[in-house]
Amino acid sequence: MGANAAKRYQLILSAVHMVYRLVNSTFTVKEFTLRLTRLLCQFIHASSACVYVLDADKKRLAFSATYDNQINILRDKPAELRGLPPEAMDVARGATVFGARAIGLPLVADDYLGAIFVHRAAGSKAFDHFDREMLGVFAEQAVTAVKNLQFHEQHENVILGSIKSIGNFVRKQGRLGLTHPPAYTQVVVMLGAHLKVSQEGIKSLEYASLLHDIGIIDVPFEVLSKREQLSPEEFKLIRSHTAHSVALIKPVGFLKPVLPLILYHHEKYDGTGYPAGLKKEQIPLGARIIAVVDAYEAMVQGRPYRAALGIPQAIAELRANSGTQFDPRVVEAFRALAAQKKFRNLLSLLKH
Repeated sequence: MGANAAKRYQLILSAVHMVYRLVNSTFTVKEFTLRLTRLLCQFIHASSACVYVLDADKKRLAFSATYDNQINILRDKPAELRGLPPEAMDVARGATVFGARAIGLPLVADDYLGAIFVHRAAGSKAFDHFDREMLGVFAEQAVTAVKNLQFHEQHENVILGSIKSIGNFVRKQGRLGLTHPPAYTQVVVMLGAHLKVSQEGIKSLEYASLLHDIGIIDVPFEVLSKREQLSPEEFKLIRSHTAHSVALIKPVGFLKPVLPLILYHHEKYDGTGYPAGLKKEQIPLGARIIAVVDAYEAMVQGRPYRAALGIPQAIAELRANSGTQFDPRVVEAFRALAAQKKFRNLLSLLKH
């Protein structure tokens, strides 16, 4: 094997290895395609790269990911997708493009999944057959990754859908505190984004916001609805719901990163919370975020033993307990976001 051929062979192996690493560090198809476009520009020396993925019915584009050596762009709204080049859909349905400045190959498994493109700017070196071969390697690896990630997402959605259905059923039975309105998750996610939580962390926050109180199902309704002071035994029952929540979802493998957020969302910043008496940075940030949103929701909704507060009063209570019950950084983020109309509207929805 000549030196040039050996170099090309090593480059192909390196490309396969990089895609494999990418798949194992990615949770969603959209995230994978965004990162893949960066790899394409790196390995094929392209000025831009695009990946297009068809919807479940294979009739239209579901989304596209683009990288132009400066920014990544994800387009997944109908208005955005209508502006895409017409050859994108042609290639997604089986056509190929091989020109001096553009190569496009379909992503094909049992059916067409989408398309993959690379482009070079005018005046740059023209694509050759090895560039096409390299893109073919990426296309083959991308097909396997997309199918596996789609299956993983569907599996997650089935499990989460089942959990939501149980929560909705219990909500109709009047089990206070078990489930939250959809705005609750939006508030939690916006807080996480404001605090620069990673994309994986945001996903865990989203799941935790849905599941953190599921263990209350094991607490007798008469205890949850009691207006008088709880006995030590009843208080112990209430406190046990975090461990029960963890026990219920622990068998679901992909929810493992969510468990600490659920277990510790009743810890207090000064170390006086439960179940472990953690304090400050010992408490996962996601748990500290949920603690603030939980407390706000409880205050504006009211409880059998306490009248509901208005939004300004609830925010004032959060600030009054900043540094003791709550992380000051999370409270300050909550207060700052509350000045924005969208976040304020979501806070209003938590009153119902």
